[in-house]
Amino acid sequence: MTLAPEPPPYADFVEYMARLIVDKPEAVKIEEEWDGDRLIVHLTVDDEDMGRIIGRGGRVAQAMRSLLKVAAIRSGEHVGLDIGED
Repeated sequence: MTLAPEPPPYADFVEYMARLIVDKPEAVKIEEEWDGDRLIVHLTVDDEDMGRIIGRGGRVAQAMRSLLKVAAIRSGEHVGLDIGED
């Protein structure tokens, strides 16, 4: 009997990236929610760190979403990233 590989820990990946970017890593919070067959990772940071997470023109947020999407595609899954304030 062959077991299916465990899906990558997407929330841990997002949390790791966010904690490297923000000034207040202790304020980073992650929640996961299933929307049908799609996993949504909700990232919440301190109000003062929103600019760092979003980045100029949304570049940092888009880069995080792209990396998450690549990781999910390799596993054949659909994952989205929602960014909000604490």
